[in-house]
Amino acid sequence: MSKQVQRVETLFCHWIGGDYLVVAIRDGKRLFRAKLGLSETSAGPRPTKFRLKDGSSEEPRQPDEFVEIARRADRIRISEQTPPEARTDLQEMFTGYQLEATAVRTCRYCASEGKYSPVTTETAIRDDDDWICRDCARRELERELSYAGNVTSAAKDRLEELMDEVQDLERIVNLLQGDLDPDLTKFDTISATTEDVDPVGVESLDLEPELQKLLEGRFDTLLPVQSLAVENGLFEGEDQLVVSATATGKTLVGELAGIDRVLRGDGKLLFLVPLVALANQTYEDFEDEYGHLVDVTLRVGASRINDDGNRFDPGADVIVGTYEGIDHALRTGKDLGDVGTVVIDEVHTLKEDERGHRLDGLISRLKYYCEQRAARAEGYGGAQWISLSATVGNPKQLAGALEATLIEFEERPVPIERHVTFADGQEKVRVENKLVRREFDTESSKGYRGQTIIFTNSRRRCHEISRKLEYDAAPYHAGLDYKRRKTVERKFGDQELAAVVTTAALAAGVDFPASQVVFDSLAMGIEWLSVQEFHQMLGRAGRPDYHDEGKVYVLVEPDCSYHNSMEMTEDEVAFKLLKGEMESVMTHYDEAAAIEETLANVTVGGKATKRLNDRMLGSVPTKHALGKLIEYGFIEGLKPTPLGRVVTEHFLSPSESFVLLDGIRKGSHPYDLVADIELREEYE
Repeated sequence: MSKQVQRVETLFCHWIGGDYLVVAIRDGKRLFRAKLGLSETSAGPRPTKFRLKDGSSEEPRQPDEFVEIARRADRIRISEQTPPEARTDLQEMFTGYQLEATAVRTCRYCASEGKYSPVTTETAIRDDDDWICRDCARRELERELSYAGNVTSAAKDRLEELMDEVQDLERIVNLLQGDLDPDLTKFDTISATTEDVDPVGVESLDLEPELQKLLEGRFDTLLPVQSLAVENGLFEGEDQLVVSATATGKTLVGELAGIDRVLRGDGKLLFLVPLVALANQTYEDFEDEYGHLVDVTLRVGASRINDDGNRFDPGADVIVGTYEGIDHALRTGKDLGDVGTVVIDEVHTLKEDERGHRLDGLISRLKYYCEQRAARAEGYGGAQWISLSATVGNPKQLAGALEATLIEFEERPVPIERHVTFADGQEKVRVENKLVRREFDTESSKGYRGQTIIFTNSRRRCHEISRKLEYDAAPYHAGLDYKRRKTVERKFGDQELAAVVTTAALAAGVDFPASQVVFDSLAMGIEWLSVQEFHQMLGRAGRPDYHDEGKVYVLVEPDCSYHNSMEMTEDEVAFKLLKGEMESVMTHYDEAAAIEETLANVTVGGKATKRLNDRMLGSVPTKHALGKLIEYGFIEGLKPTPLGRVVTEHFLSPSESFVLLDGIRKGSHPYDLVADIELREEYE
């Protein structure tokens, strides 16, 4: 012992459970630990017990040996966490031996383990009313995370980063329990940006007089993205891909070109959207704005049982339709007349696994229709194509593939704050309720109350959340009938609802002026969102005419997935989406998709099938697909068989066709067959 302690750099004393814990340190390493007891004597407090600790055992030593060690120490430190009375006794004891001891702040976890770990307010982490070192704080945080589930490294790194920043362990633990501390939940801000574009004056446009008058009554100048489109040949018939954030005015680009060409007698306008809800709203908007100038009709497709075309007038000046609605018209040989303008809204749908190939095929088939029409109809010169999107990761490549001029405008009208917080499935509703309430109680400088869109992953969850919110809210999804959806849209527009709770329907652009977007889930069905879908959804937050800023809250359940086929967990996905780059928009084909589109191209184009396939964005193995169609009995030569015609007119995949055929052979009732297919799709 005496050789070991010829020199001690630091002698550290800390009060634990009625005794002082003494730690001797040299060259940054612990020499020994010991217990020290003091008793009051006539000369003041003096050592009466000194025991070396070795694991759980203790070796008694003479109290004078402690005094000798203290005399040989370069410095003596007393933990500030030692109770005042015990610290005073220790100071008096050292003073009695003419030794100087200094009180220091140390990590209490380290001290209790026999480690000397001095901390400062700049380097320590607050834990209740005490301060601990960062290593111990990280261990405590890991312990709390273990209660929340297997949190991924990305989420853990984020929480550790926040803890180091705010130096408060309790605030981070509260965040795991759904606390909405804005300093902690805030991930970043997407700033409002401006881009210098010389605005085009409306009076300088050479539009048809009725449209010119209508536009001059609404605006003095066009918005920047509209001005860019005009300057790059919008009214000279140039095909364009317009990429710009939500609420920057890109929809009007397609409207102006299409309505002007209609009024000039240059063909009708097809305005194509991905969803029925969006088609209905767009149809009503066209009726309100242009109904006194042009005839507007709606084409939203056919059901499995019959083609409900009651609202569809193929001779109308403007046809607003879903992709499938117009594609069904082509597959069934309907005459759409002379098409002067085709506007494809949400063109990034091209990259979606389920629907991308159908939009890709539709574009090819519709171009073929226009070419065939131009060859037969005197004076018809074909269509102008305008594609619109807020989210494209490869705009130049996509514009090239579409043979269109790129109109790209990166301005964001209002800033968006993005927040991340942690909560389990039940806790999420409590957090959402607080967010909705807080937002609706806030009024913007434009005089509008804050309203919220909550995105979740199922229709059932939409109803569950909306029922539990304290302020007026409503579910909104494709399973609601038209009248109910319109009621929700009207109430939200009139600020009678604080929130709508929806699945993917609103992400595609239905016009709800919300100031806040909340992600109850980062999945749609049993698939995680892509970066593109995520940006499309969060872009709904904040409108320049209504709000000063947009807010986005991502509610993350650690170690959560919604189906055993999902490889990642929600906390892992959250940071991938927040930090990820926008995916490229390009269509990819598996065998089933290639067969479905080739069959549709055979039905529409016959001998021109290879040309239609070759023109599509995705690579389609035409020879293989044709071979399979012959094998399945869907075509003979380059014509569809009666079976093939039924399959393509009802958008059936090969596997769905086989399910139906098997049921028919077994004598199943037709209603049961339809139900089997619908339930199969719903499950998938």
